[in-house]
Amino acid sequence: MLPTIILAVCVMLILAGIFAVLLGWANARWHVEVPAKLQQLIDVMPGANCGGCGYVGCEEYAEAIFHGQAPPDKCPVGGADLARQISEIMGLELQESYPTRPVVLCGAKRDDRLKQTSYLGEQTCLAANKVAGLQGCTFGCLGFGDCVDACQFDAIHIIEGLAVVDYTKCVGCGACVRACPRNIIVMVPFKNDRMAVVACSNTDPARVVREVCSVGCIGCGICAKVSDLFEISDNLAKLDYQRYSPETDLSEAMEKCPRKIIRYAGLAEVASKE
Repeated sequence: MLPTIILAVCVMLILAGIFAVLLGWANARWHVEVPAKLQQLIDVMPGANCGGCGYVGCEEYAEAIFHGQAPPDKCPVGGADLARQISEIMGLELQESYPTRPVVLCGAKRDDRLKQTSYLGEQTCLAANKVAGLQGCTFGCLGFGDCVDACQFDAIHIIEGLAVVDYTKCVGCGACVRACPRNIIVMVPFKNDRMAVVACSNTDPARVVREVCSVGCIGCGICAKVSDLFEISDNLAKLDYQRYSPETDLSEAMEKCPRKIIRYAGLAEVASKE
């Protein structure tokens, strides 16, 4: 019995040695040398692999930068500091840019929705969005939290039936945007710690909006009369973020909005709730 065990152990050791030699040979035979500059890019990446840059992962984004197929400022996790490091590695001149963050284009909490029906189906926004007549406003937040499940940074939560972004945790990866079946979460360039937002997506006529929501935009145009950054399109006030500057003051438009749907989104908003 003992000689058999010893023989088996010896055979296993010999096989292990053979496989080790073969693996070593294969590694040397098919090893791909990574250019030093590309390796530097890979090393400085945050490793979050969140997809916020538009690529599958950090290494793929690094390769795109190395081959001149992507700019250095697309990583929402690394932000401006990473963009500077990438520019230094690649010898590029970094252009001024702003981080993008998600904003929820709906300001209606549960009590603001005037027409709602009970729903006992699958508790996801994706499933509920297929049910006609679930709530009067077909543009509003469904509140089942698909965006919450999609966020790996715990940066968005459902509060009183409405998705609310916690900007102290948000890195701008865009996962919540991709998860929303109603497309009411959009990415906005944050030129300040907080940005003005028309928190509504409803393009129905004012009469219809009043029937289904107590805070929805009615396209009255008062904001556009106060500031040329607003325009009324498809019965809805829209804000031009391209012309929005860090010095922009829209407090008068917010004050005069009859529905109080022009609001701030950002760090100051979170701080005011604490």
